[in-house]
Formats: sequence, C-alpha cells, structure tokens
Amino acid sequence: VVIPVYNEEAVLPTLFSRLYPTLDALGISYEVVFVNDGSKDRSVALLRQQFSLRPQHTRVVLFHANFGQHSAVMAGLAYARGDYVVTLDADLQNPPEEIGKLVAKLEEGYDYVGTIRQQRQDSWWRRWFSKRINKLREWITPVRITDQGCMMRGYARSVVTALNQTREVNTFIPALASLYAMKPIEVPIAHEERFAGRSKYSLYSLIRLNFDLITGFSVVPLQLFSMVGMVVAVLSALFFVFLMIRRLIVGPEVQGLFTLFAIVFFLIGVALFGIGLLGEYVGRIYAQVRERPRYIVQAVLEAEPGDRAQIEHARGEHAPGVPAQGVSAQSASADSYGQERSR
Repeated sequence: VVIPVYNEEAVLPTLFSRLYPTLDALGISYEVVFVNDGSKDRSVALLRQQFSLRPQHTRVVLFHANFGQHSAVMAGLAYARGDYVVTLDADLQNPPEEIGKLVAKLEEGYDYVGTIRQQRQDSWWRRWFSKRINKLREWITPVRITDQGCMMRGYARSVVTALNQTREVNTFIPALASLYAMKPIEVPIAHEERFAGRSKYSLYSLIRLNFDLITGFSVVPLQLFSMVGMVVAVLSALFFVFLMIRRLIVGPEVQGLFTLFAIVFFLIGVALFGIGLLGEYVGRIYAQVRERPRYIVQAVLEAEPGDRAQIEHARGEHAPGVPAQGVSAQSASADSYGQERSR
C-alpha cells in the first residue's frame, strides 16, 4: 500500500489504527510504504514511531523537500515490492477497509483496478467540475476513467513496472496505468468526509491537474485550435472583402466602428487563447528536456530482509509494540525514473 503524506499529523494516528488491522485481516503478506512529501508538522515523527512499532510491515521514504503528490506516488511505486500495489490518500476519504475489494479483483487476474466513489462527500462545485472535465477528457483523449479524482486504485506488478519505466516528468498516473493495462476494471467504493485538516487541492490545482491530463495524452486541443484558426482566417478575409465592397458602393460608415472593435477584440481573444494553449505544450517540453530529478530522497526507514525474518520469528507476524532491530536509513537521489538508491 503506497500512501503519500503531507502535513497529516491530525489524521495519521487514526489511519494507522484502521489500516493495519484491515491489512492483517486479509491474511496475506503486505507492506505499507509511506512517502513523506516534505511535511512541516509532526508527520515524520509519527511515521518514525509507527515504523518502530511495525517494522516488518512498514517502510518510510522521506523526501528532502516538497515535490508534490505525483512525485510521492511515483516514489512509492518505485520502492514498493509487492505483486500488487494499492495507492491510498492519507486523509481517510477513501476508507482503508475497501482495500480488500481491490485485492480481490487483482487476484482474479485484473491488472488495473480503478474505483468509483459512491455518495461523494465533496462540495457541489467539485462534483460539477469533475463531471464536466470527465466529459471533456473522454472526448479529447483515449483515457476512459469514470472517477479520475479518486486516489484509491490497484495495480498489478506488470503495470507498476511499466509506470516505473516511464520517462515523462508530468503525467497522470491512473490514466497512464489504464493505457498500460491489458485487463482493467472499475469497482465502486465508499467515500467519507476528510477526517481532519484541509484539502491540499485548491481550484487552481485541480485546473492545472486537468490541463496536464489533457495535454499529456492528446494533441487534439492543438488540432482544434488550428481548425478554429483556419475558420476565423477565412471568415475574416470574407468580412474584409465585404467591407471593401460596401465602402465602394455605399461609402464609409462611422456607425460600424464599434462592430469592428468587437470583431477585433474577439480575434485577439482567440489569438491569446491559442498562445496559452501552445504555452502548455511548450511548458511540458521545457520540463521534460531539463531532466531534473523527479524527487530527492533524504532517507528510507526499513528493516533489512534478515532483520525482518528475525523480527517475525521472534514475535509473530502481526505482533505490534516492540521497537525495530537492524533498521537501516538510506540516502538516495532519484533520477527521472525514481529508481536510484544507495545501499
């Protein structure tokens, strides 16, 4: 289970108390990979404490700074070792108790399990905006995701490997996974209000996310703007000819001045929109060619394989409460794949 964490000290104790019993009840081996995305509160201290309690089931990746949720999830996928990976938000809007549904589908042979939130507890404007964007995305891109805003999703190892090999700096992980998957499926899950704190996604962040999604998977916006440009150019030329003929026959008209202003302003607006659209694609190219690290890992808290076996043998598979032995802290600087780490 991969969980990005950013300033979630108010939520983490409840998350721990609900997540680990749920995973214990599944009756299969598991690990939880927490990725701290440069939290400024006590999140790191709580993660260290939880690691000391359950070292055989917990890994903690500590970022050097805040690199964003996307980078945190990619780091979690890079460090995860399971045959199946489930991504989950730390805010408990997606109940950990629903993980079993995703695991069951993965065990049936599906390699990507999307989710659809039932009875969403978000504000009305988020639900309205999400529906409109979904329709626009389905029209423009080949991505078919019913609920793109839900973080809880399941991935088979083959899809995780493909994601880790992806060189794109800016992309939308669920959309990319749905394209890589050979046998995808979607399942309904419960949805709860945020347990504590405030959402890290503002309206601007949601707009930026959807711009990345659309421009990252389709060039249709550029093609549409090219067609609009051609139509506007043809209509402008015809209108110019009309005005010239009218001037020769009727004479100049001062009364049409404001109409011309309106037409000019409309054409300027179309041009500015096109420049902004081109800027989106140029910006993606700029971010890609810089080849900067997607994230920088400060340390990794994990028990070495031999220590994990000793811990499990000494105190049982699920016995909490004993400090870790043989814990290693690793420093690493991840490249664009997020794979490098020093041992």
